[in-house]
Amino acid sequence: MSTETPGIDPLLALRAPRDPACDVFLTGTVFLDIVFTGLDSAPVRGTESWARGMGSSPGGVANMATALARLGLHTSLAAAFGDDHYGTYCWDALEQGEGIDLSMSHTVPGWHSPVTVSMAYEGERTMVSHGHEAPPPAGPPAPGGPPAPGGPAASDGPAASAAGRRPVFPLCPPRARAAIASLVPGRSEAWVAAAARNGALIFADVGWDETGRWDLGALPDLAHCEAFLPNAEEAMRYTRTDCPRTAAHALAERVPLAVVTLGAEGAYAVDGRTGAAAEVPAIEVEALDPTGAGDVFVAGFVTGTLADWPLADRLAFAGLTAALSVQEFGGSLSAPGWAEIAAWWQLVRTCDRQNPAALERYAFLDDLLPTTARAWPLRRAVPTIGFRQ
Repeated sequence: MSTETPGIDPLLALRAPRDPACDVFLTGTVFLDIVFTGLDSAPVRGTESWARGMGSSPGGVANMATALARLGLHTSLAAAFGDDHYGTYCWDALEQGEGIDLSMSHTVPGWHSPVTVSMAYEGERTMVSHGHEAPPPAGPPAPGGPPAPGGPAASDGPAASAAGRRPVFPLCPPRARAAIASLVPGRSEAWVAAAARNGALIFADVGWDETGRWDLGALPDLAHCEAFLPNAEEAMRYTRTDCPRTAAHALAERVPLAVVTLGAEGAYAVDGRTGAAAEVPAIEVEALDPTGAGDVFVAGFVTGTLADWPLADRLAFAGLTAALSVQEFGGSLSAPGWAEIAAWWQLVRTCDRQNPAALERYAFLDDLLPTTARAWPLRRAVPTIGFRQ
């Protein structure tokens, strides 16, 4: 669970009595992630490799939900949970540990939790996943409560989606300020349109197009999006361009906000309404594990957008939260909260030979963070499924 954080609500100045109780809604598959770090190289067939670090945490859509909740957003998650020990752990970690609303989630008797084993080395990761598609609930999703352990195991079947943010059952999304979707070529999700009709701003990313067509017309839910956040390769392929910045401008003709992540170079965004563009370089860090960094970036950008920050500040904040996340192991475990952000800001301002212009890029944090912060580094989580009480 996250360390104690200052009571920062990034939307406090904007909240009104008739606002929705939910800031961000999302749905998808929750995996149990088991992450090994500190490997010197990729595992070699026929040998045993020892990792210097290990962490277990809720993964899949839980990475995004946790990142949002730790930044102070009221987050609602619709997901299926197994009634095994893994499902109990994931439910408790998200609801009790992170304060995520699971009233739209449900427990599936006899269904075992999807699992991903991730190995991080040389700045990359290799994953092996196993799971089965969750059957839909018998009726409309209702508060399920923590699942009870000990149900029978499911039989072998189709593997669960590795994307982690596909909806797990037909649902009517709650009224929310924003919703996060993962677009899939050739498929439209009814809940996305319903959320947009209810006033939610839709933020979407997209995975690799296995069809190879890279056709924006095959992403019908893009029409409902406030912001589209592909990586550079995806953006260039979808726009038939050879420059990610050119691709961002082309995408801004289709969505109000186009944000293209540039990896080690940072991120570039275009406001399609005004034509304004912003680019922020990445923060150089020693990456321990990149698992979930993309989810953390999206969560940071959503936070800044809902708080109505300038576009460049949103990009800088999203990049900062992603940079902090890769210095820890695990997906949801690594998502930073305001305590980590405050500790980092206090640290970098006291380091020698800092570039004044680079520090000025993050000066907007002064209006958000407390004047005192705990010392860096901070320990964020216990890296195991749990201890006996």
